Amino acid sequence: MTNASLPLNLRHLYTPKSFFLMLVGVFLAVFALKGFMIPNGFLDGGVTGISILIHDLYKINFGLLVLVINLIFIIPAYHYVGKLFAIRSFIAIFLLSIGVELLKIDPITTDKLLIAVFGGAFIGLGMGLVIRSGAAIDGFEVLAVFTTRKIGFSISEVILFFNSLIFLTAAFHFGLESAMYSIITYFAAVKMVDYVVDGIEEYIALTIISKEPDNIKALLVNHFGKGITVYKGERGYLPGNFHVKVDCDIVTTIVTRLELLNINDKISKMDPTAFMYTNKIKETKGGIIKQRIKH
Repeated sequence: MTNASLPLNLRHLYTPKSFFLMLVGVFLAVFALKGFMIPNGFLDGGVTGISILIHDLYKINFGLLVLVINLIFIIPAYHYVGKLFAIRSFIAIFLLSIGVELLKIDPITTDKLLIAVFGGAFIGLGMGLVIRSGAAIDGFEVLAVFTTRKIGFSISEVILFFNSLIFLTAAFHFGLESAMYSIITYFAAVKMVDYVVDGIEEYIALTIISKEPDNIKALLVNHFGKGITVYKGERGYLPGNFHVKVDCDIVTTIVTRLELLNINDKISKMDPTAFMYTNKIKETKGGIIKQRIKH
């Protein structure tokens, strides 16, 4: 069978870059689990945390738990999130369960704070790389992707809600101290996931009100290659001069965090009195922007 004869969704299941990201992400997650968390009874959130909890309580094989529990989330994701996303996620989760069983990694440390911080950072880095590959390594991430589309909260906000329930359960079974360290682990993981997924490509809405609107528009479009939206507004209405006003153009565009400083600098040189403000945005679609991997 030639590559051209394969179904379209299988031929485009992975690019070399996304497949490499997935493999590295899975390895880092295995390293975090075996080198920090599982030997010391530390929980992460999501299906991983549930699996560690059940493994410690009932001594059921951890790799099997990860695979079986995640299937509960992967099956509906196939229908409601996307077929390619579900297939990629199943592959990543399968490799995680196999890696935990086959790779020999000795515990790195027994210091609780180091375990919480570095264990969380490594597993968050692994999860983030897998997400960047167009998949998820934990069923709660799959649930969060679906829920985010319905209610508009960020992935980390959705995961936080569900994980709070896990940490409450951990407090009853392992004690309050273990639960608190697990929360530190989780927050370290969340921050790392957010940085890897959003990172320097985090989208920011930049709004500019200037006395040089035409020059600002030309700078954004011609120099930085940005799409812009222009609103017709009024400026003025200052205390003591409330009735003084002037028509103005309000220019809005979408930039990344790295681009923001350079754009602000050039606008400030063009018009030192320009008024600018930013808003972080959770998602963009369409227009002239850099597109992320679609699920």
